[in-house]
Amino acid sequence: MAVEVSDVPGANRYEAYVDGESKPAGIAQYIRTAELVAFVHTEVEPAYEGRGVGSALARAALDDARTANLRVLATCPFFAGWIARHPDYQDLLYQSRSKVSD
Repeated sequence: MAVEVSDVPGANRYEAYVDGESKPAGIAQYIRTAELVAFVHTEVEPAYEGRGVGSALARAALDDARTANLRVLATCPFFAGWIARHPDYQDLLYQSRSKVSD
């Protein structure tokens, strides 16, 4: 099974296609700023669950974030869990740098 992932900026999401099908097998929605990308929702069609589509979405999206030098805010439980299981992507996670003064 070949999974191709594409960024669709006009829809604010990544789409995963399996074996050249015309309908996405999965999507990962995001909100992007100049410094940050927040992954807010991931959905994989039931027929493709457990077959690596979600992982392909996460890996492609996070690789793009790394290339663009963006920090990642994983509000989507799938992305948060995926990053937790893949330490090589944890350096991308957004860390609040705000300081509270007394």
